[in-house]
Amino acid sequence: MNTATHPPDSAAATSDRDALRRMQFGWYINDWANAAFSATVLTVFLGPYLTSIAKDAADASGNVHPLGLSIRAGSYFPYTVSFSVLLSVGAMLLAGTIADRTGRHKEMMCGFAYLGATATMGMFFLGGNRYLLGGGLLVIANIAYAVSVALSYAYLPGLASPDERDAVSSKGWAYGYAGGGLLLVANLALFEGHEALGVSSGTAVRICLASAGLWWALFTVVPLLRLPSRAGVKPARTEGGEGDRPAEGSLRELGRTLRGMRRYPLTLLYLAAFLCYNDGIQTVVSQASLFGSEELGMDQTSLVAAVLLVQIVAIGGALLLGRIARRYGAKRTVLGSLVGWVITLALGYVMPAHKPIWFFALACMIGLVLGGSQALSRSLFSHLIPAGKEAEYFSVYKVSDRGTSWMGPLVFGLAYELTGSYRSAIISLLVFFVIGFAVLAKVPVKRAIEAVGNPVPERL
Repeated sequence: MNTATHPPDSAAATSDRDALRRMQFGWYINDWANAAFSATVLTVFLGPYLTSIAKDAADASGNVHPLGLSIRAGSYFPYTVSFSVLLSVGAMLLAGTIADRTGRHKEMMCGFAYLGATATMGMFFLGGNRYLLGGGLLVIANIAYAVSVALSYAYLPGLASPDERDAVSSKGWAYGYAGGGLLLVANLALFEGHEALGVSSGTAVRICLASAGLWWALFTVVPLLRLPSRAGVKPARTEGGEGDRPAEGSLRELGRTLRGMRRYPLTLLYLAAFLCYNDGIQTVVSQASLFGSEELGMDQTSLVAAVLLVQIVAIGGALLLGRIARRYGAKRTVLGSLVGWVITLALGYVMPAHKPIWFFALACMIGLVLGGSQALSRSLFSHLIPAGKEAEYFSVYKVSDRGTSWMGPLVFGLAYELTGSYRSAIISLLVFFVIGFAVLAKVPVKRAIEAVGNPVPERL
C-alpha cells in the first residue's frame, strides 16, 4: 500500500515545490523590473535634467512658479520628490488596506507598476520649459512605485517558510540591484556615446528615462503571470459585512489596523528601530554624491562609476548577508551590518580628498552592507505581522522607509550649516545607527513573533 500511495504524494510535493519556485521567481523579477526606476530615474538622470529644464523656464530672479508658488529653480526637483513622498504615505496605507480587504494584491501591485511605468515613459517628452510636466510625471511615477513595492513586500510571508525567508528576501534584493544596475550600465553607455550616435545630450537623457519605464513595464509581465492574486492569508470578516462600499470600508479597516497595532508593542518597537537606522541609510545613499563632489573633489565620471559600483557590490552583499543570517540569525546579522555602517561613516570622515580609489572603496563598503541590511530587515519584519494583514503592515513599514526620510537630511544639513564641513555632516549620521542599534538590540524578536501568532524560525 505504501508503494501505491508514495508516488502520487511525491509527485504532489514536487508539483508544490515547482509552483513555489515559479512564484518566487516572479517575485524576484518584480524587483528586477522596478529597480530600473530607482537607479536610472531617481538616482542618476532625472534630478539634473529636470533642474536644467526648470532653470530654462525660470524668471529673471531664477524662480519658477508651480501652482502659483514662487520657488528657486534649483529646489524644484527635491521639493517635487518631497511632495510625492508625502502623497505616497496616504496612498500606500489605503492601497494596503484595500488589497488585504479585497484579496487583489497582484492586480493592484501590477496596476500601480504599469501606471508608474507609463508615467516614466512619458518623460521622453520632457524638454524645453516643460518643468511642470516633468514634476507631474515624477509625482505620479514615484507614488505608483511606492505603492507597488509596498504591495510586493506583502508576498514575502507566503513565499518561504520562516527559516527560508531571509534567503528569499536577500535574493530578491540581489535581483533588484542586478536589474537596476544592468539597465544603468546600458544607459550610461548611451549617454557617454551620444555624440557618436548623433543625438544631443538632452535627447540621450530622455531616451534613458523612457527606457526605465519600458523596462519596468516589460518585466512586470512575469509577476503578473506567476504570482497569485492574494498574498498571505485571507483575513476574517470585519464588522459591517459585505454591504460596505470598498473604499469606505477600507478606510474604516485602516483605522482599525492602526489602532490595533498598539496590541503589538514589540512590533512597534522594531518599527521604531528600523525607522531610525534606515533613515541613516537613506541619507547616506542620497547624500553620498554631494559628499563626494563637494568634500572629496570627485568629478562626474567618478561619481557615476561609484553609483554603479554600489549597485554591483550590493548584489553580492545581499546574498552574503543572507547566508550569514542562515547561520547566525537575521537580528544578529542586521546588528552586525549596523556596525559596518558605523565603520563606513568613520572611514568616510577621514578619507583623503581627490583620491578616487578611496572613494570607490567607500562605495564598495556601502554596497556590501546596503542590500543585506535592507533585505534582512524586510524578512525580519515579515515575521512580526499578523496573518491576513501583510499589505497593511508592510505599507506602514514602507512609510517608515519613505515618509520619515526627512530626519537624516535635516541633521545632515544642520551639521553642515553649523560647521561648514561635509565631513562633520556625514559623521553626524552616526546617531541614527547608534540609536537604531540600541533599540533593535532590545527587541525580543522571539516574543514579538509569538505575540502575533506566527511560527518562530530556528534562528533569529
